[in-house]
Amino acid sequence: MSTEEPAEAPEPASLACGMKLAVVHRTVFYYGSPVIDSVNTLHLEPRTFPFQQTLGALVKVLPATRVRRFTDLFQNITHHFELPQPHAKLEIESRIKVRNLPLEISSDAKVSTLDDCKDCSIRERIWPFLQESHLISKTPDVWRQAVDLTRGHVSVYEQALAILHWIHATFSYESGSTHVHTHMEEAFELRRGVCQDYTHVMIGLCRAVGIGARYASGYLYNGPRDRLVGAQASHAWCEVYLPGAGWIGFDPTNGTLADARYVKIAVGRDYDDVAPVKGSYHGHGHCHMEVTVEVSRIES
Repeated sequence: MSTEEPAEAPEPASLACGMKLAVVHRTVFYYGSPVIDSVNTLHLEPRTFPFQQTLGALVKVLPATRVRRFTDLFQNITHHFELPQPHAKLEIESRIKVRNLPLEISSDAKVSTLDDCKDCSIRERIWPFLQESHLISKTPDVWRQAVDLTRGHVSVYEQALAILHWIHATFSYESGSTHVHTHMEEAFELRRGVCQDYTHVMIGLCRAVGIGARYASGYLYNGPRDRLVGAQASHAWCEVYLPGAGWIGFDPTNGTLADARYVKIAVGRDYDDVAPVKGSYHGHGHCHMEVTVEVSRIES
């Protein structure tokens, strides 16, 4: 199998100084008959990450209720609320603004190898993201594919790019072909799916050869000249740990690095750790969900 990969596309000039972005995310649940005891956990507010500063964030829930805000195991800002009373509609809205800096990766980080990850402090940091998780496993077939793709590439950066380009070139983006609970093994066999599946497969391939990789969820701004898949919706991409740079985003859905167009909300081992809205309720009514996402650039 050839491991020759296309060179990185040049960074758009508009990203050279970064950008400010605003996101409005609305999720509405309509129930066929009133439900009770709704319990929900949200990942809709970003903390400040390297290359991204949170300028403002507001999460609103209707019917009105007390919302508890805390950080989870991965330091993601998390909201939790309960609605014990009967209700036929639940509306969750988040409004955030961020300032993104240009993505910069030093030449030293681009040539760092897996040997550089053997430092105890780095191993401790990436250990959870080297293991199998609920939706990601390291099967023999995944390992063989990962070895094929990374053969001949010395640095972690080059290996991650080889995996990214293979997924982007080989997989078909097909909405409805998978669902939020689809395991990466199924997506790997199907060679199709959506951004969540592309991300799970890349994470699995990376972990199979000892590259620390984690799941990032958020949003993507599609500028007037961009042709990016996943804009104006929740988006997902893989983050790889590069010694000397930290966690750097690789988006196999679009075949590009996660640059200033990406708004990162939460990180975890896989989708289950970072679902935007996750909950349960008691009731027998049919539930219909509507989700809208608006991502816009703030001129400054």
